[in-house]
Amino acid sequence: MRRVLIANPGASRVTEARLAAVVELLAPVEVWRTERAGHGVDLAREAGAATIFVLGGDGTFNEVLNGCDAGATLGFVPAGGTNVLPRALGLPRDPLAAARALDVGGSRRISLGRVNGRRFAFAAGIGLDAELLRRSGRTASGRRRSDLGVIKVTLQLLVERRGRFEAALEIRGHGEAAFALVANADPYTYVGKRAVHVTRGAAFELGLDFVAPRRLRPQDYPAAVRYLASGGSRLDLLRGHDLDRIEIVCREPMPLQADGEDLGDVTEAVFEAERDAVRVLVG
Repeated sequence: MRRVLIANPGASRVTEARLAAVVELLAPVEVWRTERAGHGVDLAREAGAATIFVLGGDGTFNEVLNGCDAGATLGFVPAGGTNVLPRALGLPRDPLAAARALDVGGSRRISLGRVNGRRFAFAAGIGLDAELLRRSGRTASGRRRSDLGVIKVTLQLLVERRGRFEAALEIRGHGEAAFALVANADPYTYVGKRAVHVTRGAAFELGLDFVAPRRLRPQDYPAAVRYLASGGSRLDLLRGHDLDRIEIVCREPMPLQADGEDLGDVTEAVFEAERDAVRVLVG
């Protein structure tokens, strides 16, 4: 089978030396470089039913997932900032170690999610987390914010809202909530080395899970921390597990994200499970 490596030269941990080392480990492999936002979608379509290795971050992985052929097999080599997808699949964080593991490992089929037609691999959200991702992306100079920078942006948002997030959307069939987190896997994301477990029952082999606080106020924050640490708290939450479809209607436009990619502001979002969607390589 044809072997292609789609590499994003702009990813935070991609260098020419690292790219050359990955190519050597995966040889024989054709090397295709992304040149602009969205180029990964086009390159994945061009590759067709090939074995496609992807060197980059979650944004590049997401693009390839949105362009790949049904017969393609995908291998994700982490070289971005957070790299949720390969880490959730059990791959090493080091790009060279991950490339070695992918080259000799097996494969599995996983489900994906879609939101308003856009595929996502591990998580999507509407409201708070999408707003935080938008604000804590890259600085004006183009550099990725540090963890301290992300914390600063988060605190600024909380001050603006006085720590209060009231009901702002409706999850049809479930009720009203302040914001919604939709997951196709567990963990939802990572903060440094620490995994963030939002929907502990989510799995790549199942449908979609969601968690949505009915409201969030300063007095609820200790319970929210306990929930993230252990899964147990007294938060007033809406939850859904292993679902094929989740429909959300917002009172006013709210930010939407998928796999950390900003999809703009929306007033409606339809999340759909795409079960047994794609074959991926694992270590």
